[in-house]
Amino acid sequence: MQGNRNKDTKPELRLRSLLHKQGFRYRVAARPLPELRRTADVVFPRLKVAVFVDGCYWHGCPEHLRASSKNAEFWRAKIEGNQARDAETDRLLREAGWTVIRVWEHEDPAEAAARIAGVVRASASHG
Repeated sequence: MQGNRNKDTKPELRLRSLLHKQGFRYRVAARPLPELRRTADVVFPRLKVAVFVDGCYWHGCPEHLRASSKNAEFWRAKIEGNQARDAETDRLLREAGWTVIRVWEHEDPAEAAARIAGVVRASASHG
């Protein structure tokens, strides 16, 4: 598992590149709430927008998750734990006034970037 990256994955890099080309500036792998030991992949601190790029396997994508045949119970519990932590993170951030955007690694990067851009622009116009 050490070979699995937790930042600068290909889906993250593609998404960040598209956002940067549109003129957006953001923080990478930052904690939206300093007291919470959770990092978002892309953070717009002033606008309180946090973006998470979730891997299909690790976060239990409903489209692409295939149950492991080896050590199945361990992996089922691991993925369910990740999903519970994701839900808790979303809840805590929303309670603190943040907008949370979750992007699956399989999503089209241009579509995801457009969705994020729309949320960021809307947040900027309200702030």
